[in-house]
Amino acid sequence: MKIVIYNIIFIVLTLAITPVVKAQGTETLLIVTSFPEWMFDRFKTEFEARYPQINIHVRNRKTTAAISFIQERQSDPVDVIWASAPDAFEVLKSSGHLYQLPKPVNKNNRVGSYPLHDPDGFYRGFAISGYGIMWNKLYLSEHNLPVPANWNDLTDPIYQKHLGISAPSRSGTTHLIVETILQAKGWEAGWELLMNLGGNLATVTARSFGVLDGVKKGRFGIGLVVDFFGLTAQADNSNIAFAYPDQTAFLPANIAIAKRSLNPTSGLAFIEFILSSAGQRILFESEISRLPVQEKMYKYAPQGFPNPFGKELLKKGLNFDINLSRQRYHLVNTLFDIMITFRVKRLNQVWKKIYQAESLLNKIKNESLSKKLEEARRLIGTIPVSREEMFQPKFTSIFQQHKAGIALPVKQVNLEISWKRLAQNNLKNSETLVNTILTQLHDDSAETLE
Repeated sequence: MKIVIYNIIFIVLTLAITPVVKAQGTETLLIVTSFPEWMFDRFKTEFEARYPQINIHVRNRKTTAAISFIQERQSDPVDVIWASAPDAFEVLKSSGHLYQLPKPVNKNNRVGSYPLHDPDGFYRGFAISGYGIMWNKLYLSEHNLPVPANWNDLTDPIYQKHLGISAPSRSGTTHLIVETILQAKGWEAGWELLMNLGGNLATVTARSFGVLDGVKKGRFGIGLVVDFFGLTAQADNSNIAFAYPDQTAFLPANIAIAKRSLNPTSGLAFIEFILSSAGQRILFESEISRLPVQEKMYKYAPQGFPNPFGKELLKKGLNFDINLSRQRYHLVNTLFDIMITFRVKRLNQVWKKIYQAESLLNKIKNESLSKKLEEARRLIGTIPVSREEMFQPKFTSIFQQHKAGIALPVKQVNLEISWKRLAQNNLKNSETLVNTILTQLHDDSAETLE
């Protein structure tokens, strides 16, 4: 009954919205967004030109911080939430922090098998985000590195210390990249790939912009990014390239109105603007380079612009399970930080030795040592959460985001302590095993020479 009342109020208020201006700057629209200034400022300028009675004020927050801001800082005003990650909106929807928008959605509007708008009407897709790999052509040429084509390529020893990624606990788009790999490969195989990829990382950046910056400036050659990072950099710099690997996700980037909004009519006007033809065409501008959510708009696309509704990209698309992603959101982020983010240098060291042993065993066939090397790989790729546990809501609901000054659940604290110990021991035991293999290989080589 409450939802019906909200919808009636919203419809009445919406009818009151008109482009006729009676006063200058009489309303303030407060938007919380994870998007960079170069993107949101273009929409802000265009919207304020059309509605000069509305002043937009933007609070820029990374996605995880935006979720916390909406859920916990109830006294701080906010009207609109605007970000990429659909699982973040699912979290806010589940916690009751979003308004149900009045205009019904067409549930048949999809990209691949994924709905473009929340079927329950709590948020709208305004653009489509794809996830992939960007690289610096000059860097790859200088280091004699091939262009990676898919996720598995990034585990090749040739890329050691040439990759960059941000922490999924600090970036909603990176969380989706990690989740995409886990869904594409499966829980165990996905983590095995991520742990191997972790050994090739030059760094884990604090924000996703750090990956964009790092590739552009040649601090490392390859980055895992959301597509509009790669496409905008590519449009601005011919030395940068971006590609979608197979089994990637194409998901709507979203916008919603906060339940505590004091100015929902202006928020609804902003949503309607960015979903209009004028708003959608802005997405094609080279400094924004986002994929419109409306299929009909692609007739206006620049030459060579990706079309997520086209056959080529549809083949690459993954059937993404948003409910699974939402359920294990904080679990995945916590695991990644403990197993990879805080252990990059050690992963580099141990994987370097594994690569050395593999190279020698390719020349000197030794079945016994090869089995030991498989065990070393298994140890380093082992994670402390089983597939069965990952599917249990009672287990996944234990985990919360790390926040300064806020205590974590005791169960989570205890699990994290045991996970850290396991990660350290697995790295130590893997390294000890590989050292034994390398010593044996060197001894065998010396005997052969004698």
